[in-house]
Amino acid sequence: MKAKKSAMVEQAPPGTHVARCIKIIDLGTQESVYQGKTTHRRQILLGWQLPLELNAEGKPHTIGGFRTLSLNDGATLLRDLVAWRRRAFTKEELEGFEMRKVLDAPCQLIITSNKDGDRSVVTGVAGLAYGQTCPPRVGDLLYFSLDREEYDPAVFDSLNDGLKKIIEKSPEWQELQREQDAGPEIDEMTEPPDGHG
Repeated sequence: MKAKKSAMVEQAPPGTHVARCIKIIDLGTQESVYQGKTTHRRQILLGWQLPLELNAEGKPHTIGGFRTLSLNDGATLLRDLVAWRRRAFTKEELEGFEMRKVLDAPCQLIITSNKDGDRSVVTGVAGLAYGQTCPPRVGDLLYFSLDREEYDPAVFDSLNDGLKKIIEKSPEWQELQREQDAGPEIDEMTEPPDGHG
């Protein structure tokens, strides 16, 4: 999945950088077509801040990367997480892993330019080197989930229009909207507040 970026957006510089994860956005299940084959995969957007690399406004650069939300063998996300924590997951750790655990976690990012040279891309994630430190983040963390127990409409409203359009295509978001439109279920066995039928 590609994010459309304006030519005016200042890109993070290529290289290996100290970074901190500042956002995790659940995009839901997205459809993609490659070489005539259609697939459906749950996607997330991870966002990092580069506290030692400042943009023209004097603020830390940020960069995002789309990942399939999968911890199966061979998945890019699993590869990133293993390198980030510098050790493999046990079966029990994988079963209980929550993505929000990496929010505010420091790491190293390998950033390269795409073939056109107009966009920076995260091509590698790793843990900090021993003895290396990462400055505190600037600003707030952002976590958005389409899981029913964690979904927050106010966080969705805070996202940019491009991300909203992507999320609105997902069956998970559409199901949440149907549930909200239907309203709470009425339990016929519950008495009215005054106790009279």
